[in-house]
Amino acid sequence: MKLFYTDIFELPLPAEHRFPMLKYRRLRERAEAELEGAQLLVPPAATDDALRLVHDGEYVKRVCEGTLSALEVRRIGFPWSEGLVERSRRSVGATIAAARAALEDRGAANLAGGTHHAFADSGQGYCVFNDAAVAIRVMQSEAQIRRAVVVDADVHQGNGTAAIFEDDPSVFTYSIHGDRNYPFRKQASDLDIALPDGTGDEEYLSAFSTGLAKALASRPDLLIFLAGADPFEGDRLGRLALSKAALSERDRRLFEACRERRLPVTAVMAGGYASDVEDIVDIHLETLRQLQRALQGAPGHA
Repeated sequence: MKLFYTDIFELPLPAEHRFPMLKYRRLRERAEAELEGAQLLVPPAATDDALRLVHDGEYVKRVCEGTLSALEVRRIGFPWSEGLVERSRRSVGATIAAARAALEDRGAANLAGGTHHAFADSGQGYCVFNDAAVAIRVMQSEAQIRRAVVVDADVHQGNGTAAIFEDDPSVFTYSIHGDRNYPFRKQASDLDIALPDGTGDEEYLSAFSTGLAKALASRPDLLIFLAGADPFEGDRLGRLALSKAALSERDRRLFEACRERRLPVTAVMAGGYASDVEDIVDIHLETLRQLQRALQGAPGHA
């Protein structure tokens, strides 16, 4: 199993933004130590040409040159720096590489990614470029795929992804998220399942499986899975109440469905904001374990 990551883990950020970045370093360390047979690889950064398959050329230029307006920077949520630009490019590059590897090997993952709040002409919610959207457009431009599906299980709706692929029948977008959570102005995915605060394991898994069946009916050539850790009951921003066992079962069901259909799947990690960074890493690492089991044809745990 190929796992792609950026080797830029830490940025010159204010203290309040540093904690969420710790999970990337810890996930890579634990994946390297605990996932036997996994290949950890550093891919090239996304090029301007790749980014412009999705993003407005002037927006890409303003990001790279550091000429975003104060309002644009505030909406993204991170202060601009050359490191932020490079890390954003590399995170997109890792999802492109993982999509390419998934088409060869049936599955692969980016140890970051899931920047689903980035629109074609703007960023928001800690998202600069939309990695899933760029990866899909790159694969389509290379005639590697015709149709794709995005299954977004981050607790926050994938508003940027929904807007980018609005009225595009070649990409089916499915988002399962908290109804009263960020973003407060939602976009229309092809399928949205909005859950009330406090939703627990059984209700969530039932809704997730129903939505997954509808998404797979679109008959995609590639599935990109935003395997958010933030529906976890201990997440500071999530507002749902899922156990780690339920999140593992969510992932098992998706990867098993892809295995049964021989559908290539690319997993990206998306959000996670638990008070203990190891809880976040536990959940992300279990996503990778379930992917590895599916690729090996081994049963996961129900």
